[in-house]
Amino acid sequence: MIKYFSGIVAVFLGMTAWAQDVSLDLQKVPVTTEAERARVWENMSKATAVSFATSSRRFQKELPPAIVQQDTWAVKAWKNEKVHTQVLTWSKQELSGVTVTVSDLKDQKGNTIEKKHITTGFLEYVLTDEFRDGCGYRKSADFDSSYVADRINTDVASVAVAARTTQPLWLSIRVPEQAAAGRYTGTVTVHAGRKFVLQVVLTVLDKTLPSPADWKFHLDFWQHPAAVARVHRVPLWSKEHFDLMRKYYTLLANAGQKVITASVVEEPWGHQTYDDYPGLIRWTRRQDGQWKFDYSLFDRYIEFVMSCGIKQRINCYSMVPWKIAFPYYDEGLKKEVVFTEAIGTPAYNAFWGTMLKDFTLHLKQKGWFEITTIAMDERPMEAMQSVIALLKTIDPAWKISLAGSWHPEIEKDIFDYCVASKWTFPDKVLNERKQQGKISTWYTCCTEKYPNMFTFSPPDESVWMGWYTAATRMDGFLRWAYNSWPKDPLNDSRFTAWPAGDTYFVYPGPFSSIRMEKIIEGIQDFEKISMLREQYKNQPGKLQRLEAALSNFRIEKLAQYSAEETLGKVKNRLNE
Repeated sequence: MIKYFSGIVAVFLGMTAWAQDVSLDLQKVPVTTEAERARVWENMSKATAVSFATSSRRFQKELPPAIVQQDTWAVKAWKNEKVHTQVLTWSKQELSGVTVTVSDLKDQKGNTIEKKHITTGFLEYVLTDEFRDGCGYRKSADFDSSYVADRINTDVASVAVAARTTQPLWLSIRVPEQAAAGRYTGTVTVHAGRKFVLQVVLTVLDKTLPSPADWKFHLDFWQHPAAVARVHRVPLWSKEHFDLMRKYYTLLANAGQKVITASVVEEPWGHQTYDDYPGLIRWTRRQDGQWKFDYSLFDRYIEFVMSCGIKQRINCYSMVPWKIAFPYYDEGLKKEVVFTEAIGTPAYNAFWGTMLKDFTLHLKQKGWFEITTIAMDERPMEAMQSVIALLKTIDPAWKISLAGSWHPEIEKDIFDYCVASKWTFPDKVLNERKQQGKISTWYTCCTEKYPNMFTFSPPDESVWMGWYTAATRMDGFLRWAYNSWPKDPLNDSRFTAWPAGDTYFVYPGPFSSIRMEKIIEGIQDFEKISMLREQYKNQPGKLQRLEAALSNFRIEKLAQYSAEETLGKVKNRLNE
């Protein structure tokens, strides 16, 4: 069932007294009839309107927005920061060729931020569904569905707007690192039947964010190379495939991504996605019983991703897949064979021990051993302990990554430990891990109704995550799927398993999304908080005020206060 989301009745912000669960309510779709929508449009005083609007909400096509019209966007930013807003055009009549142009931004001293640092993209709509049962296979017909704005199309210069339609546009300014501090002004001009001129007032503060490659936030969005080949209809691992992947991986590097997702076996997650997840290493058992490992594709892929700017960590999946099934080619049998012996058995240890010895030597020859981990998802404790023990017999210096529950029994063995959102690290343990240079992060998946990054999640929950990471003093955030697209990702974000949007955050193109831009905003806030904590060490009053703001970021509070409401009370403290 497709529902229409009313921009009039869905203004939940501030109405917390009667709401049982504010953040969950914001995901739901109040129903409006065609007659109700028609009455709202007829009550418009003008045929066409244009306004700035918050980036914290999605606005629906079928109704005029319930906002106070704004013809000026006043915003503060650090140097090297990206800030954004929305520009809405809505009309009772059909509009053809709606365009948006921007000017340079100038201050009174003659300094200029050129318009090349300003990007605009019309927002496009995709089908979403609802959280309801969270994880588990689902049929779209069993869940309420609706259209939501998410994809940011920067390739379209103009759009036609149908009668009785709202068309949002995403506008971003990336402040140059060399920009002079000061007050800059400029214009946004919208041609929609007639000309609308809006004003931009940007105050650049005398503070500078590091470049994304130098951000401290440890971002780990798992990449899916085969999905890129499928949607663009090019051969897997062809030159065309690598050329296309570069665009996606550069976009991810510009969000501060630190980790390369490397599959050392076929289907490390048991083909849970729409597309295959092929391995990067060719395993062959020769006729004499010896093993041969072909790393040529692995090396090519790792070197390629590093050339895109993602080079801090290589996480290899997985010795502990969801299903124990490791295919290899047997020269004696002249066919592919699947190894299925259980973890911890002598056969398993022999199978992996041979490979790990060879792989360790290869990584050291390439100079990658120190930045490589063997990565695991949550598995039975006995299995995880067995794999850890095996790795230590190969080389005690092997690093291990784990995304799962909190396990004090194996914590000291885990270099890159990512816990589910219901867990946090004990203070003493977290401090020790920081002193040892270990990575401590958290993740969400289909389990959490909030905070999350589904296509129906309130946009500011992605920003909230950056603040929560800072509040808990963890190092970063993991999400299992950067681009594991469903069948038709440009139009339908739903999947046969898990809530809509769970499997991707960028669109084929590549095009960014509201969700992707908002997580970047949250990461930038994390970087600001880290810098201000250092700056305020000798200013206890300011530090206390900052920590008091961070104390609001607890997951259970989202039941009472939306991410937008919480952030609205504290965001300005980063720009004082």
